Amino acid sequence: MILPENPPGFIIRTEVQKAAWDNGFRLQQGDDNGWLRFGSTTADIKVWIGGVPPAGPWLLAIDRADVAAELGAAQEAVPAGPGYTRYVFDNLKALYDALDRVYHLAVSLPDAPFARFEAQIKALPRTTEAERLTIQRIGQNLFRAALMAYWGRRCPLTGIPDPALLRASHIVPWAECSSDAERLDVHNGLLLSSLWDAAFDAGLVGFGDDGSVLISPTLSDSARGALEVTAPRKLAGLSDAHRANLARHRQKYFLS
Repeated sequence: MILPENPPGFIIRTEVQKAAWDNGFRLQQGDDNGWLRFGSTTADIKVWIGGVPPAGPWLLAIDRADVAAELGAAQEAVPAGPGYTRYVFDNLKALYDALDRVYHLAVSLPDAPFARFEAQIKALPRTTEAERLTIQRIGQNLFRAALMAYWGRRCPLTGIPDPALLRASHIVPWAECSSDAERLDVHNGLLLSSLWDAAFDAGLVGFGDDGSVLISPTLSDSARGALEVTAPRKLAGLSDAHRANLARHRQKYFLS
């Protein structure tokens, strides 16, 4: 059984506080039997962090099941503690990487961008076409920001990190979505580089349930070359919700 130092000594406490602060959790909310509890002003989640002296392992617990589902399996080596799901990391880099992912999942998973959208448009008029377009732009900007957080600010196919070259690609198009909640759901979006976004939007490429790239026979040889489709490419980290939306795209929009 791995349990945190209780109470945390100076070294453990210092490293834990720095890890939390550097990854968006700047509200320290007390101690729970050796675990230090933190919150965030921008992410709706609580995390608990602990450590085993003198230099780890490092322990993390979180209180959101949806974040845990995408972060990965819990560690049975920590059978007791706060939160709903607990993890063990051998070193501080692994802890930092996990905290960064937890934060970005917490601010991007479906309820978060939709809640921000509702708050921003609550008092806005929507009588004229110009007013409705303003509301749509707010939603699209929030959707892009959520995808940037979810996908780590880079195209999952090419690795391109330049914001100017990245597009917030709806899997099921904006106009075809049945609600604003669906439009702002990060599982209905991919953060693709501009050329891949154009090809995906036109139905010239699609993706299988395993993330493999599907190429339409109508795609020209020159476009294939520009997309470098001969190189092994695959979307990693897809959820079941992504797969459901990608299946809709293949059925209705992909030019097979």
